[in-house]
Amino acid sequence: MAAKVTPAVNAAKAAGVAFRLMEYEYDPSADAIGLHAAEALGLDPAIVYKTLIVQLEPKALACAVIPVAAKLDLKAIAAAAKAKKADLADPALAEKTTGFLVGGISPLGQKKALPTFIDRSAADLAEMVVNGGRRGLQIVLAPADLAGATKAMVCAIVAH
Repeated sequence: MAAKVTPAVNAAKAAGVAFRLMEYEYDPSADAIGLHAAEALGLDPAIVYKTLIVQLEPKALACAVIPVAAKLDLKAIAAAAKAKKADLADPALAEKTTGFLVGGISPLGQKKALPTFIDRSAADLAEMVVNGGRRGLQIVLAPADLAGATKAMVCAIVAH
């Protein structure tokens, strides 16, 4: 396995939050990377969250953190971000902006800190799992700690 020090891990340390790391064998051919991570780690998918970079109109980016089995409600995140509309960002733009590769994008330690929105389902959890800034590395931490470290808004952003 590769090094466990990433900008995301450093950001968690700098924020002074309690966290632990989990590693798994990343499978680039997996249809759903987040679901694959949950399965590989033996975790309930309800506590594993994926990080999506969203293109907002007019010209802004935001970070959405939602359960791996859920689908992002683009209208809900646009409303939360006070934007006209939202769509998933181009992967190359997401990588360039965050400094992470797709499949390894973390809400923590992004090169350019984006406005972050965490789905409210996380608020009921004792701990949640998000990407650790590298494919195959996950960070386990309290939802309130993630929200504080990323200055996130917790709101309903998944499609029902």
